[in-house]
Amino acid sequence: MVRLPAPSSSTQAPAPAPAPVAVPTGLTPKPATASTEGRKYSVPGIVLIILLPTVAAINLVACFFFWRRKRPLAKTKHSDPSYFADEEDNESVDSMLIDISTLRVATGNFADSNKLGDGGFGAVYKGILPDGDEIAVKRLSKSSTQGVEELKNELSLVAKLRHKNLVTLLGVCLEQQERLLVYEFVPNRSLDLFLFDAEKHVELDWEKRYKIINGIARGLQYLHEDSQLRVVHRDLKTSNILLDKDMNPKISDFGIARLFGQDQTHGITKHVVGTYGYMAPEYVMCGNYSVKSDSSSFGVMVLEIVTGRKNNDYNNSEKSQDLLNVMWDRWMATTVLDMMDPCMNTSFSESCVLRCIHIGLLCVQENPADRPLMSSVVMMLGSDTVPLSAPSKPAFYTKEASDNLGIESHHRRLHLPAGDTQQPRPTR
Repeated sequence: MVRLPAPSSSTQAPAPAPAPVAVPTGLTPKPATASTEGRKYSVPGIVLIILLPTVAAINLVACFFFWRRKRPLAKTKHSDPSYFADEEDNESVDSMLIDISTLRVATGNFADSNKLGDGGFGAVYKGILPDGDEIAVKRLSKSSTQGVEELKNELSLVAKLRHKNLVTLLGVCLEQQERLLVYEFVPNRSLDLFLFDAEKHVELDWEKRYKIINGIARGLQYLHEDSQLRVVHRDLKTSNILLDKDMNPKISDFGIARLFGQDQTHGITKHVVGTYGYMAPEYVMCGNYSVKSDSSSFGVMVLEIVTGRKNNDYNNSEKSQDLLNVMWDRWMATTVLDMMDPCMNTSFSESCVLRCIHIGLLCVQENPADRPLMSSVVMMLGSDTVPLSAPSKPAFYTKEASDNLGIESHHRRLHLPAGDTQQPRPTR
């Protein structure tokens, strides 16, 4: 028989189960805590907990939509492309404010010796800031119809445009009943002072003229197609093309410019304002304007730059023939190179000049749909391989006809950024 070893002394027998504790009679057990069973709610409490936040949320949403519908009209207009005085734009304009004392010191208290130009909307003065930067200060005249709010709206447009071929707005002053616009100083002033001057025009060789043509085209492409805003200038002319120290062109004077919505292709106005000889025929006769009317003005400038002659120079002869039609007749007779500015002699490429004349004639065609966009013009100027279509005859209209239509023609002689005269806004 096998004897099993006795269990070790370290091994303990299981403890007997404790006897149940008797609950004294008459006492109720305590309810379970939240950690074991969770908090219990009555049905009415649960309904209130759900209902009150829901009602509050509905009231907030209703109040929001009621406030949106009842906002003042002026607030709503801020979202329209025709208005620029929203909070963001006002902040942009406010950040450009310059003290009147700074500008008085910079211009020698607007001394006549610092005056660079004069015109119907005010005078332009050269100034030097404390840091040595040169500026051009446009001082709007007291008789200018442009109010402070309109000026702020207009500034908010120009302040958003940034391109090397556009004149740069640096600041504004609206103190002591003064309305002052501060632009970058452009030392060579305007293109017309060189192009039509008997002595200075010899400084414009073909290389410079071609650079000016190309720069204007690129600036217009930016305005029409590449900037965050779509702008139609409406007053393109040689006196609104400024030249920096390297003879790079800068488009200036957005006084009668118009802002287009993203889907807008043209506008119509009953108040035709511009400069005779540069306005597109559909704008002169019917008040229609678009990016193609700017293309037409560009074409006029191209032909003026090539020839050194003004379109419809009525200062010499009221019956002088339109430059566009002279160029067309010469083009058809294949003698158009005879119209070249004689000061250039042989310092140019005939093929390049002919291509520029061809592009100019394409831009001044009577039908706006036939005129190229400025992006196409830039490509045409940049490559000889881009094919050019045959141009059609330019429209012909007389100055007397435009006068009979009541067209207000600008003959401003300010050769720095001129004061803007109207608030840029799209035609409805």
